[in-house]
Amino acid sequence: MAQYLIRLVQVHESFRKPEIFALAALENINVEVLSYDESSPFCTVKLHDEAAARALISRSILSKAIFELWATSSTYKDLHAAIRQNTASKWVHYKDCSFKFEVDAYQGKRSAAAQKELIESFSYMGFNGPIVMRGADETFCIFEEWDGSGTSLKQVWMGRLVARGSRDAITTYDLKKRCYISTTSMDAELALLTANLALAAPGKVIYDPFVGTGSFLFAAAHFGAYVTGSDIDGRSIRGKDRKRNVKANFKQYGLEGRFLDAWVADITNNPLRAGRWLDGIVCDPPYGVREGLKVLGTRDQARMKEVFYLENGEAAHL
Repeated sequence: MAQYLIRLVQVHESFRKPEIFALAALENINVEVLSYDESSPFCTVKLHDEAAARALISRSILSKAIFELWATSSTYKDLHAAIRQNTASKWVHYKDCSFKFEVDAYQGKRSAAAQKELIESFSYMGFNGPIVMRGADETFCIFEEWDGSGTSLKQVWMGRLVARGSRDAITTYDLKKRCYISTTSMDAELALLTANLALAAPGKVIYDPFVGTGSFLFAAAHFGAYVTGSDIDGRSIRGKDRKRNVKANFKQYGLEGRFLDAWVADITNNPLRAGRWLDGIVCDPPYGVREGLKVLGTRDQARMKEVFYLENGEAAHL
């Protein structure tokens, strides 16, 4: 077991730890959270090995990256002492690799000159390889957490980059780039996060009973799941024309093969077969008055159409 530092994003704080545990469950990883605070973007965990760290973070939406934690302290003096004492045996493995150092200061600032001075204070490690700012073999990062005023250093960490999260997917599914949306389309970040919490994965079937323009379905399909959905308002599914509808969005993202279908239905009279054949349900239930809605049926007796009956005498719509 080894300690790792997860660099989280400081948004949707109440969902960050649940996402970590959801991804751990999905990958069958044993994870122990050593330190976590919703007011901080730094989370330390204990994992079996580097492979587990990569698997845990590879599809995370609320994590920037995960680092092999070399040391942490409230002062740089103690940090350097801990690094010398606990990690000296690791330095030889990176002696001739191309590398770079980064400084990540949360709620504080460091000038370029101050960052350079800080990085050079780690020169005792004896890394002789070329410094490469893009595409380096190894990336080392110094993390600082300052108090709210930015005048007092609370904690500092130093670690080696193991893997980055999947936040690039947010840009891929950005609503501004999508060919068909409505005023209630769920933003990409929350949709992808929801798919993680629902454990969407290859071979699973995910259903959205309020599908709208399909935001949750794209997110689940992105992670390999087969998806389907329904909505009481068929206009949102059919869209404007052949180039702007739910199917067109799946085509835009190259996910047509994971889209089973979408249909018009009232969730209170759902036509789905009973039984546990779905692996997950993801949705944004309607609330308030957000968008004009056209529902099924009518209370106007004059507009009601003829009722069709089955052979057993039961009304077909029931």
